[in-house]
Amino acid sequence: MKLSDAISSFLAYILEERGLSLNTAESYKRDLEKFLEFRGDVEINEITLEDIDSFAEYLSIQKYSQNTRSRTFSALKSFCSFLEIEENAKLSISSDIQIPKKEIKLPEFLTIDEVTQLLDAPDTTTPKGLRDKSMLELLYATGIRVSELTNLKVQNILLDEKIVRVIGKGNKERIVPFNDYTEKYLTIYLYEVRPRLMRKRGEDRVFLNLRGGPISRISVWKILQEYALKAGINKRIYPHILRHTFATHMLKNGCDLRTLQVFLGHSSLITTQIYTHLDKDYLKKIHRTYHPRG
Repeated sequence: MKLSDAISSFLAYILEERGLSLNTAESYKRDLEKFLEFRGDVEINEITLEDIDSFAEYLSIQKYSQNTRSRTFSALKSFCSFLEIEENAKLSISSDIQIPKKEIKLPEFLTIDEVTQLLDAPDTTTPKGLRDKSMLELLYATGIRVSELTNLKVQNILLDEKIVRVIGKGNKERIVPFNDYTEKYLTIYLYEVRPRLMRKRGEDRVFLNLRGGPISRISVWKILQEYALKAGINKRIYPHILRHTFATHMLKNGCDLRTLQVFLGHSSLITTQIYTHLDKDYLKKIHRTYHPRG
């Protein structure tokens, strides 16, 4: 089997058998295509551990970041393991593939004043502004991922109960509550604005673009940047900034890590713990409050 065919087989496997998301599969595809470009479309049984070591050196020379190299080698290790188990390839190298450690980068977040300015930036006298306002309020109120927002369906929003049913990574469902501000603007958007935007009968995505189709992740990013500029926020604005802001503010206001983990849809508490690094003064205060000799 050629390497390119093996990659296609692996991507089909993680989508159909393991139930991973399309976004995750695309990430695997990009990383494995780096190795395909490096090694060429050889027979998979020709791949050796020396090839893997040379590929590691190549990525380093090309100045890929530590996190990119870590992710790429994690994908490569999973791919080789799949070949050895599912395709009976005579590789026997997956257990020897070393995954470089990731750099721990603390996520940036907005202050209370900054997030207030951002949420107040849309012009709520216009349909676009009302849509954007409800979208930003929901992102900050729930901490959901942008991909979860763009895939959100109308039936997953329960306005009376002020909860949203989110389908996250690995098709795992979780329930996240939202506040009165969000309920107010979601109600206006769903009942007054969305019907005017909708062009296609039966479209069930919550957030639509101005042409009536589902809004994209890139569009959400551009909307965030637009309002950050309008609000005079001089920080790097990226798609997950409201998710990281939600997590940081929840933790700072007393939310415990286990509950925050559930809200964020993290499979591991280790992922959630990164937010404990963001506010050292707050952590010192908690330590002084609860430690017997604080």
